[in-house]
Amino acid sequence: MAEIKRAMIDKHIPLIRQAAAEGSQIVCLQELFYGPYFCAEQSTRWYDMAEAVPDGPTITLIQNLAKELQIAIIAPIYEMEGTGVYYNTAAVIDSHGSYLGKYRKSHLPHLDPGFWEKFYFRPGNLGFPVFDLGFCKIGVYLCYDRHFPEGARALGLNGADIVFNPSATVAGLSEYLWKLEQPAHAAANGYFVGAINRVGTEAPWNIGEFFGQSYFCNPRGQIFSEASRDKDEVLTADLDLDQVAEVRKTWQFYRDRRPEMYGDLVKP
Repeated sequence: MAEIKRAMIDKHIPLIRQAAAEGSQIVCLQELFYGPYFCAEQSTRWYDMAEAVPDGPTITLIQNLAKELQIAIIAPIYEMEGTGVYYNTAAVIDSHGSYLGKYRKSHLPHLDPGFWEKFYFRPGNLGFPVFDLGFCKIGVYLCYDRHFPEGARALGLNGADIVFNPSATVAGLSEYLWKLEQPAHAAANGYFVGAINRVGTEAPWNIGEFFGQSYFCNPRGQIFSEASRDKDEVLTADLDLDQVAEVRKTWQFYRDRRPEMYGDLVKP
């Protein structure tokens, strides 16, 4: 486990440095970035990948790197809160290297062809926090969360200008939704979305091709920057944050909401 983790971290550090060199102010890594998507099997051995957040070694390393490069970093890892208590978590670090907080994945899949997340994680219990970087406010939604519009709306109501969705998703299962749901969230809520997906096929499970195609879309739901399907790479884009206010002034979705009529939506 330690060798796997070290190899993946060593692979990501040059990419983070590249993003900073290209002028990035915020860098978001893929879901469970420091290992394979181990949820393709159900085995207790993968519990050893979990770490404390923020006091574990990986987040400490990311804090030091963020401070050195003067960038904010979203680092999704396997969190251990206590013995036998684990979460799928993204830590948010600002450009001073300060830990701002974390988001825990709220919606957990447990389905074929190999997304057995309820074996590994408890459902998130921190709500839908938004983190203030000074120049913008960001939120995090994790992979399977993107299929649920309620949390996407909550992030907008909480003030997010950009929502990042680190993912690990394969062709044949959800690819038809990849460029449908998240642009819809962006348009419905008037914010930018950064959608992140890993690439390749991971042995020995071979549950499918992680189809990449990370992208940014604007508050009108238009994809304007996209990565390839099959290459490890850094995708950078300039986001004109003035578009958030521009779109929200045009479409008064927040003004015209009717929360008093939505009670049935929160009934179990």
